Amino acid sequence: MEPEQNHQVVNGVTTEKSTTAANDRHSSDEGTGHQPTQGTDVARARWTILRQVLKQKQVDSKKVPQVSVRRFSSFNLFSRSRATTPDPNDPSEGQWVEYRSAFFPQYSAFLRDNLGPIRVTEVLNSFDNTGNVCVWPSEEVMAHYCLKKRHMFRGLSVCELGGGMTCLAGLMIAVCADAREVILSDGNEKAIQNVRSVIDRNRQAGLFTCPDVSSRVVRWDSESDVSALESCFDVVMCADW
Repeated sequence: MEPEQNHQVVNGVTTEKSTTAANDRHSSDEGTGHQPTQGTDVARARWTILRQVLKQKQVDSKKVPQVSVRRFSSFNLFSRSRATTPDPNDPSEGQWVEYRSAFFPQYSAFLRDNLGPIRVTEVLNSFDNTGNVCVWPSEEVMAHYCLKKRHMFRGLSVCELGGGMTCLAGLMIAVCADAREVILSDGNEKAIQNVRSVIDRNRQAGLFTCPDVSSRVVRWDSESDVSALESCFDVVMCADW
């Protein structure tokens, strides 16, 4: 029996949100006359998460708001195993793992999902490092959804926003869906450097059914980044929580 999924697809955008929580927050804002502070809460939560990682503490802290918090490691929708080593002389080989779908085991991909400790300078000088902390459960759920609904993406141009260091969902579309184009993006340069390596590894392994898979840095607060991609895709997707 497949796990219940909390998602919706609206105008080609896949989201995972808590409708009840959103409605409650909206009602509260109307009753008090206060403006929503979700952006501030998100930023505060991310900094708390990064501080805990830097101190090598548990990410699951009750002091962190519910937004952007990993309260468990996985939905077990994918198995994770050490990848075989095609090049024993490559020093990065020990970092590679294979993610294989538990429900669609014919589909798998190679990832590097552990980039080591996050340095203080990276937190201070780079954009939003939460995608370099782990593969978040919401990304795992969206990847499973994309595998289950893979027929939706056939022949289409797809962009994943904020996919972190693996862009697992977009990667699975590139593996299974016969999409025309897949672009994997995040606002963090270190994350995208890893995604480029992930793309190269899976392309060399012959796992892609999509002929055009690429990556790029896309910051949502950058007008030039966003405008360059405007009206370019049939499907734009992202996951959070």
